[in-house]
Amino acid sequence: MAMKFDPFQELDRMAQALRGEGTLRGMPMDLYRQGDQYILAADLPGIDPGSIDIDVDGQLLTIRAQRTLQNADGVKWLTREREAGNFLRQLNLGQGIDTEQISAQYENGVLSVIIPVVERAKPRKIAVQTSTESSAINGETVESSAVEGTSRETVGA
Repeated sequence: MAMKFDPFQELDRMAQALRGEGTLRGMPMDLYRQGDQYILAADLPGIDPGSIDIDVDGQLLTIRAQRTLQNADGVKWLTREREAGNFLRQLNLGQGIDTEQISAQYENGVLSVIIPVVERAKPRKIAVQTSTESSAINGETVESSAVEGTSRETVGA
């Protein structure tokens, strides 16, 4: 059985435990856009789903979670790499996010947060209108004609 041992990490962990400090740990995540929503997938294995807290304050999305390890009496640990502690991740959301419709699901150790794009921020096509009528702009005559889906304008004096 191969074991990884980092003496400096172990000393740091022991010092924090003696001082009673709980450090905040990061959580690996993926963030991508799919259609009209962003999807955040964060790895949180061994987390009690009841300890997950997600909130939005303005444009700041905060995810908190806590892992507690069971301390069984009479157990002699050979290695203990899955540390207990608090996890924290914060993201600044853009202006085009519908913060009222954010939803989350925790399944198989992965927290999925669905972040929808607000309707006004979605890409859209602008229809170009054409006309064959003459109109006056700044005292000059402008003629518009539609030719094979394109518009040509001639300005005459």
